Amino acid sequence: MDVKTKTEQLKQYLQNLKTKYEKNSPPENRKDKDFFLNVKTYTEPIYIMLDEWEEETLVLVKEKKVSLHPHQVTSTRENMGLLLMHSFYIDVKRKRYMELNHSVNFIFDQLINELNER
Repeated sequence: MDVKTKTEQLKQYLQNLKTKYEKNSPPENRKDKDFFLNVKTYTEPIYIMLDEWEEETLVLVKEKKVSLHPHQVTSTRENMGLLLMHSFYIDVKRKRYMELNHSVNFIFDQLINELNER
């Protein structure tokens, strides 16, 4: 899977996570093992894809094939990781969640646009 495809897939995950955040309630017990295992099962493949995406995108940045800065790529990975957890635990205010979501979407869109132009 190439960077563009991964970015589009991550963007879809991001939309699904936003829906989870908006429709779900916080867990009754944050230390519930079953809840944790469900979250882990859902998020683990996304984390793996996100790590691969970061590594491959940083190569494109280094080769000057896209105009993103390495810090933007790393921050996007970190912010998406935060969104993964906040979407399940609903432990951050909506405004902060939406700021993170917008930031990640912005970089994903910029990357997709640049890759389409190549």
